[in-house]
Amino acid sequence: MTAQPAPDPALDLAPTGLIRSTTPAPGEPPASPPANRRLLPSMLVGGLTLFATYAGLIAILLPTQIQVLFGEKNAEANLAVVTTTSFVFTLFAQPLAGAFSDRTRSRFGRRAPWMVIGAFVGGILLLGMGSLTQLVWITIFWVVIQVALNFLQAPLTTITADRFPRSKRGGASAMLGIGMQLGGMIGVMVASALAAQFGVAYSIFGIGVIIVTVLFVVLNRDWSSKDAPMEPFRWGAFFTGFWVNPRKHPDFAWAFAARFLLILGYFVVSSYQLYMLQKYIGLSLVDAQGAVLTLTLVAFVPTLLAIGLSGWWSDKVGRRKVFIYVASVIMAVGFIMPLVMPNMTGMIVMSVINGVGFGVYMAVDAALMTEVLPNASGAAAKDLGILNVATNIPQALSPSIALLIISSLGGYAMLFVFAIVFVILAAIATAPIKGVR
Repeated sequence: MTAQPAPDPALDLAPTGLIRSTTPAPGEPPASPPANRRLLPSMLVGGLTLFATYAGLIAILLPTQIQVLFGEKNAEANLAVVTTTSFVFTLFAQPLAGAFSDRTRSRFGRRAPWMVIGAFVGGILLLGMGSLTQLVWITIFWVVIQVALNFLQAPLTTITADRFPRSKRGGASAMLGIGMQLGGMIGVMVASALAAQFGVAYSIFGIGVIIVTVLFVVLNRDWSSKDAPMEPFRWGAFFTGFWVNPRKHPDFAWAFAARFLLILGYFVVSSYQLYMLQKYIGLSLVDAQGAVLTLTLVAFVPTLLAIGLSGWWSDKVGRRKVFIYVASVIMAVGFIMPLVMPNMTGMIVMSVINGVGFGVYMAVDAALMTEVLPNASGAAAKDLGILNVATNIPQALSPSIALLIISSLGGYAMLFVFAIVFVILAAIATAPIKGVR
């Protein structure tokens, strides 16, 4: 019998296993191929499409649909009902998606099946979202769409940990950040242009998610995982695995807290931007829809430059935390602007400054998260999913918190005060992280 050649040695150790240039032999741990020339552009397009969908839906389409159907008077309360309900159901969507993908054994690898399932479920329901006229059905569809897109997002964001060594994750994180920024701009542009026909806009986003996801998994095939070993499934171990002891893994806990605080501060303002432009700045609904697009466009170039420079610079100097500090301070300054200038000029200046701050943050945050994972391998997607809960919870809760602030603490101006406090707290929570420079 001819001896089989030994598999190529691993190129690097990733949080999710080995990065190697050849398919793992049967019985060997799961591995991923090293990044090729297609992967970074694919991550850019994949992130762009996903975040364009998020931005278009959250910033324009859902608030517009609710206001048109149920009136301006109850718009904030009805939006809070839909988004808070989705929060309850999507709270652990990304950790669950990550845990399932970590354990997936298929000829297509661990991540691709869940990306495709999430894209098809979310995309198909988006085709029908615009035809709904009852709040209960809008809420049900919105919940399922959000869960499905989270099942797409969790494995997509794990690609950084799967296929890039630690020294290159800043650049990969920056690519997803650029996709997020481009997607936010394009999503708002498409949604604003088609706001009067929100059913058509929902359908465009749904079809786009399906097509781009299928192309991503076809062009960036993972190694098969069907012959990789896997521990027997135990319900107890599965559910206890979602608890990460903060005493044993303090860096993980502090990273979770820092992301939670910054995202909450940022989205308490951005989640009600359409209504804020009407009731704080004094614009009509149509003018406010156009103003959302304006604010997105003026922030685009500053954010893009900040992402590109910060991701490269962070890898070059081997530091992450200082960039989070800088991002928090810049964003705090940005949120001061509408308080000083409660008009469209103040909103534009805020958007430009926050574009820089949030760009710096996006470029570095995802890379930092891959460096505080408590498991050496095998559960990274689940752990990254837990960290992504620190994004999902504040995004989902922000409309309800904003409504409470508006109604009880002095109106829309207090949203900016809240945001300033929380982005500064995020910088403070980053300081105790010891395993990352």
